[in-house]
Amino acid sequence: MPKQKTHKGLSKRVKITASGKVRRKRAGGGHLMSGKNAKRRRRVAGSAVMTIVMAKKARIKLCK
Repeated sequence: MPKQKTHKGLSKRVKITASGKVRRKRAGGGHLMSGKNAKRRRRVAGSAVMTIVMAKKARIKLCK
């Protein structure tokens, strides 16, 4: 049986930390920043940790 391939689209968007958590970029930070308030812009600029269920699915796709 062949090896499972890594999902390349997901591997470019997420990073697995040393403790095994999956970090992702927050949504809404692509464009149209002038219409968003400063508090929202700062929050969007940072990264977030995926929920347990989503992280489990991501790890399967990343073969980790």
